[in-house]
Amino acid sequence: MIQRIQSIWLLLAALFSSLAFVLDVLTVRWYALNGTEMERGIQLLEHSNYMLIAIVIFTVLLPTLAIFFYKNRKQQKWVAIFSILLNIAFIALYIASKDKAVVQKPPVQNTAFAFGGFMPVFSIIFLIMAIRGINKDEKLVKSLDRLR
Repeated sequence: MIQRIQSIWLLLAALFSSLAFVLDVLTVRWYALNGTEMERGIQLLEHSNYMLIAIVIFTVLLPTLAIFFYKNRKQQKWVAIFSILLNIAFIALYIASKDKAVVQKPPVQNTAFAFGGFMPVFSIIFLIMAIRGINKDEKLVKSLDRLR
């Protein structure tokens, strides 16, 4: 299964997508009643947007399943492309719904993306590298077929 470099890239993409569950995806700052500035990190499971959680689950599962499609490179490439589209959808939905995620009694001063919010970007980079590896394999197989 881990035969080619694209399998490593797909595994890293799945790993970085799964880090969105563990790391804080949003940082919230507000002022308490006594005037001190407070800060809190919000994880994805606290976000309460089930569509985002479902998309992240699929962005973890799809690259993991694509590793097992090593005999069918065309299908492996399409699964990686679909996973990139899901990561882009996650980023778009996350940006659109980040202000709705924070409901607190003291008014929130500002929100910012935390390190976990950038995990889909890293996942997209690894998926692009996996697609490049798949394309190199296809070229290699085609060149070997010409020699026969």
